[in-house]
Amino acid sequence: MNVMNEKRALEIIANFSQATVLVIGDIMLDHFIWGKVARISPEAPVPVVAVQTENIMLGGSANVVNNIHAIGGRVLGTGVVGDDEMGGRLKREFLARQIDTEGIVVERHRPTTLKTRIVAHNQQVVRFDRESRMPIAMDSVEKVVAYVEARRDNVGAIIISDYDKGLITEELLDGIRTVISGSKPIVCVDPKRDDFFLYRGFDVITPNNLEAGRALGMEITSEMDLRQAGATLLERFDFKAVLITRGEEGLSLFEKSSQVAHTLFPAEAREVYDVTGAGDTVIGVFALALAAGANFKEAAVLANHAAGIVVGKVGTATVTKEELMKSL
Repeated sequence: MNVMNEKRALEIIANFSQATVLVIGDIMLDHFIWGKVARISPEAPVPVVAVQTENIMLGGSANVVNNIHAIGGRVLGTGVVGDDEMGGRLKREFLARQIDTEGIVVERHRPTTLKTRIVAHNQQVVRFDRESRMPIAMDSVEKVVAYVEARRDNVGAIIISDYDKGLITEELLDGIRTVISGSKPIVCVDPKRDDFFLYRGFDVITPNNLEAGRALGMEITSEMDLRQAGATLLERFDFKAVLITRGEEGLSLFEKSSQVAHTLFPAEAREVYDVTGAGDTVIGVFALALAAGANFKEAAVLANHAAGIVVGKVGTATVTKEELMKSL
């Protein structure tokens, strides 16, 4: 299957620096504690991890923002953090990358989402989360919607990155629909909820195999199931395209046309070390490619190559423009 040649791929990548994507989503930080296990605790049958190093990385929708920035695109981000140390840390991380922080809304009495993973010998031992999954305040909804309205005419694509941490509510999505009505950005949704009616009418949705099946109340176990799921998602929720991420099997793209077109993009990964954040890479590169002038199939090719690179790295990693061009 020859969706595009190398010249066209490099032309789209060259346009990344002129394309802008707005990411709306659940902002979080990923805290990794790395160490070694040499013994079992005498207090309880659990491993004792001797800590060697630790680091904090952008996670959730902030990782989508970071992926777009790392690969050379222009990016804006909006979401909610707490009035706490981690909220301040996240703003500093954005500023260090020269990413606009005006869209980050601070909500008092709400913690900034922080996921801490303890990793020993490249294996995750345990994860603990500091977060609130309560819906954000209406005042925060209004601030996010106002930011989207102010930026809508300067972006080529919008990503709605739902991690089900309280930001992506029906009120917020209805507000977004209202303020972008009639404007140019293409809207891509990375879903978390099983009820896709929440995301109805947006342009593209990018569930994984399990999420697509849950949204339709079915289990996807065969190629026939997959084709049925893709066609049903397009029709039932009025999407223009559905991009289903299928792990080691790659990506499946369904487009609405006179007939539902299904295109399979086999996985590009040589070795898989860590799938953490791979979905963020897929939607980030897919939306950026669309903003840079790609069609759905061309954007899926680039997103698939980027995913193949990122799963070969440990942690919430990113891909550079040079790595993507080398992969092609």
